[in-house]
Amino acid sequence: MKNYYQPEIETMPLDQIQALQSERLVKQVKFVYENVKFYRDKMDEKGVKPEDIKGIEDLHKLPFVTKNDLRDEYPYGLLAVPLEDCVRIQSTSGTTGRRVVAFYTQEDIDIWEECCARAIVAAGGTKEDVCHVCYGYGLFTGGPGLNGGSHKVGCLTLPMSSGNTERQLQFMTDLGSTILCCTPSYAANLGEAVDERGLKDKIKLKAGIFGAEPWTEGMRRNIEESLGIKAYDIYGLTEISGPGVSFECEEQAGMHIQEDHFIPEIINPDTGEVLPEGEVGELVFTCITKKAFPLLRYRTRDLCRLTRQKCSCGRTHVRMMKPKGRSDDMMIVKGVNVWPSQIETVLLNQGFQANYQIIVDRIGNHDTIEVQVELTPEMVEDTSRTNSWREKQIVAGLKSMLGITVKVKVVEPKSIVRSEGKAVRVIDKRNLYQ
Repeated sequence: MKNYYQPEIETMPLDQIQALQSERLVKQVKFVYENVKFYRDKMDEKGVKPEDIKGIEDLHKLPFVTKNDLRDEYPYGLLAVPLEDCVRIQSTSGTTGRRVVAFYTQEDIDIWEECCARAIVAAGGTKEDVCHVCYGYGLFTGGPGLNGGSHKVGCLTLPMSSGNTERQLQFMTDLGSTILCCTPSYAANLGEAVDERGLKDKIKLKAGIFGAEPWTEGMRRNIEESLGIKAYDIYGLTEISGPGVSFECEEQAGMHIQEDHFIPEIINPDTGEVLPEGEVGELVFTCITKKAFPLLRYRTRDLCRLTRQKCSCGRTHVRMMKPKGRSDDMMIVKGVNVWPSQIETVLLNQGFQANYQIIVDRIGNHDTIEVQVELTPEMVEDTSRTNSWREKQIVAGLKSMLGITVKVKVVEPKSIVRSEGKAVRVIDKRNLYQ
């Protein structure tokens, strides 16, 4: 069984990383220019030829690609190889518009699964582990990616998919699952279920690999406590390949980007200017090994920062800090920028769990925002505090965080619909009027 901690790749000195990236970038740009009309037209329009790209120092010369471009070119416009060379597609949910379909050659699948294998190893995974995958399978990349990575590590793999919590818990206890892979919101739900059924002493979980949706450090602590594990972040996008583009190591201080396959940049989202290391901006990725559906300078809309500060794990690949949100997740309410993560932070700091919804509406010309959050069972039992008192405390906390007054309603435990995949945190009714 191959060792998927690869010191020769993951601990490369910076100059060697950049030399490898430059070599692969030059080849990729030439390949894409020759095989994808969309890129050829975009580069010609900008006056850029493949020979102008001599290394990563020339990356800024290439045009950006956006999700709208991918939708406009659906389904085959960005395909860079003959269709008969493709072995799989994966797809986004399409909840915000036309679906994005990504194609994969067998080589693309192998590289993607290797990336996921590295993430599992970074979380302490070995062939002795039982990897419990309850990300969704099918077109969603979460299940297939971690499933393939688990196989490569040699774990006993449980392809559970999402939902059916009773079955999840049965297999978790009967088969001794040690690594849990799912969305953080579903991990929180499983933690609740474990506590309710008194199963904490019967599960053997040691680590969780959670991604596909934003989650805060407070939520991490709650999950770790409820399941008795160490919770690791993982990042990816269907457009780029899927989960495994970056992952946390035991330091839990940012996700190492797999720089032998992806070149990251941070840009000013308004001007497109490349920002220096350490500044917060929009994350951009260039794929330098993907063949069927290669993306150059793809704008992710995720806002974060990069750091090359030395990591105690020994990996030298640049780390991306947990995204503070997406440029399209930010709500402007009453003229103020509001991020769901800010609201979640206030709720968790006051002892609530991450079971909440944000409802935004527009009455006349005025925006309204309401946060509904569930009481915990302990809060229900604590008769020394009224619901009205708790609501006032949250209102004050949100006022301090956001600078605006937010209506708050505490509701009974289990009254907000649980998610078995990505959690629906925001309901923006203003869209009905657009």
